[in-house]
Amino acid sequence: MLGGEVLAEWQSGLDDLFAVVAGRFSRVEPRRLAFAYVRGLLAPLERRNGWTIAEYAGRRSPNAVQEMLYSPCWNPDLVRDDVRGYLVEHLGDPEGVLIADDTGFVKKGSRSAGVQRQYSGTAGKVENCQIGTFLAYASRRGRALIDRELYLPKSWTDDPDRCAGAAVPDDVEFATKPQHARAMLERAVAAKVPFAWFTADEAFGQNPGLRDWLEEQDIAYVMATRNDDEVPAGLHTVSSVKYMISTIRAGAWRRMSCGDGAHGPRVYDWAWTPIRTQFTHGRRGWVLARRSISTGEIAYYRCFGTRGTRLRELVRVAGSRWAIEESFQTAKNEVGLDQYQVRRYDAWYAHITLAIAAAAFLVVTRASEAAKGVPTQATAS
Repeated sequence: MLGGEVLAEWQSGLDDLFAVVAGRFSRVEPRRLAFAYVRGLLAPLERRNGWTIAEYAGRRSPNAVQEMLYSPCWNPDLVRDDVRGYLVEHLGDPEGVLIADDTGFVKKGSRSAGVQRQYSGTAGKVENCQIGTFLAYASRRGRALIDRELYLPKSWTDDPDRCAGAAVPDDVEFATKPQHARAMLERAVAAKVPFAWFTADEAFGQNPGLRDWLEEQDIAYVMATRNDDEVPAGLHTVSSVKYMISTIRAGAWRRMSCGDGAHGPRVYDWAWTPIRTQFTHGRRGWVLARRSISTGEIAYYRCFGTRGTRLRELVRVAGSRWAIEESFQTAKNEVGLDQYQVRRYDAWYAHITLAIAAAAFLVVTRASEAAKGVPTQATAS
């Protein structure tokens, strides 16, 4: 049970967050409803949707709360920018890592924007779902989601009537998840988010367009890739990353942790070898391998960074990718990231943005309390 002093401090912190975004609302009523929505997301409710949040806020019906999510009186993108700035203020670190990944939202029916039967890594199978692509920020102080895009399959973007029915703007075109990652990275760079590395799984690491763009922008990266991915291995030769790692002598593998997990340090055997090609900005490239101590299974990464980069640094960045999985878990379990009941494209962005804001408050509160050595609870009311 939290003491009154701690609760008062938490409420003050929530007021500080609201003060950051309040100016983005042109009318008082949508602003009050949005703040009530965030409080509802933070409340210990079994489900967090328009009905339950409206009831928690003392409303007789969810109509006003649901209408707030697509009200023209505020722009979720501007609120997203403010929340990102709030997180950078509290978590910012020049050695920070940006992480891209997608997550699925299982839904019924066919009218919610972007919904269709498609593979969801969250479920590990094909589901009727929406897919969101996200960008997270991780530093020594904490980790949190800072940006989001809704994936619209071609079955949607090729059907103007279907898009119109879900309030998808006419200028929204088909974009792949790596293209979403690039757009979110561009926004982070423009906002001067302090970071040193970018990381992602093989869905992004296998995309040559994204890799080329990162290298052109001089953004260092560690991205997972398939074992048959081919990279330059000599002046006129290419080899699969699996073959390149197989030629490394047994004594070159190093056992080290890539960060703490739920059950302690994540310890693997690691090895690396250079990619033999000329990179822009005079940078270097490497193939990195992670071998399971228990099973011997090997995962592979493509890496790009400055000369003098150490193996331990690449291992740290590779391990940072789990931060976005933990951020998804926090946002879904504690602030209802996936518990919305909206069909409109704009309402999806509104809910997700307010959920990111609620999760940001929890992350910043925990970071502040951890710095003072105070234990924290999961949620605040």
